[in-house]
Amino acid sequence: MSDSDPSTLIPAATVILVRARATVEVLMVKRDSKLAFAGGHWVFPGGRVDAADYPPNEVELDDLARLGAAEVAAAVREAAEEAGLVIEPTALRRWSHWTPPDAGQPRRFSTAFFIAPAPDGEVVVDDVEIRDHQWVSPERALVLQRAEQIELTPPTYITLTQLAGATTVDELLARADGVVEHFATRIGALEGELVALYHGDAGYVDGDAGRAGPRHRLRMAPGSWRYERDPSIAPGTPVTTG
Repeated sequence: MSDSDPSTLIPAATVILVRARATVEVLMVKRDSKLAFAGGHWVFPGGRVDAADYPPNEVELDDLARLGAAEVAAAVREAAEEAGLVIEPTALRRWSHWTPPDAGQPRRFSTAFFIAPAPDGEVVVDDVEIRDHQWVSPERALVLQRAEQIELTPPTYITLTQLAGATTVDELLARADGVVEHFATRIGALEGELVALYHGDAGYVDGDAGRAGPRHRLRMAPGSWRYERDPSIAPGTPVTTG
């Protein structure tokens, strides 16, 4: 089966909440260290799409539109459950979509990333699945990761890299009006480093990270992750949603 085969994947949704203070800040939450998926990592609020997130059967939608509506509902629900914040569904804009590599793991989450202005209200975590939270600039979060003070997943790291440098919330929301880029991941290795390969990389098709050619990858040496993307590589296959 391919990395994008829907029969192997569990739909999920994540929401990047942004606000303007002295700098643009994002909300990050820390997952409990005992959780099977991304335990101890700092992430954006999110989780799997539940059956109750789908529109009622009497609502006439095709399968793709039904899934898209469920992803929005899941993002709204997870923001409430993990951060105690109420988001209007219409505030969400799609940012990207992530498919992990098939490495024989029992669960693979195909995750829609959304972005939205942070609503008013105090962040409240459940202290069960989510142990802590912080509002932090993307640049600061990347510094903390390099100093090994926080752990990030590859999608979170690359998303923070994409957000870094923005000076206003409106700038980020405007950027979300473009192509919703699909990052389907292949894993390779180079010079002892684990390398995540994405569309456009010379080694993407067969996982050969040493193949000469264009680069679109995340090199994950301990303490020195580096996202490489040649300027010539345009967004990959867009994710079509309802």
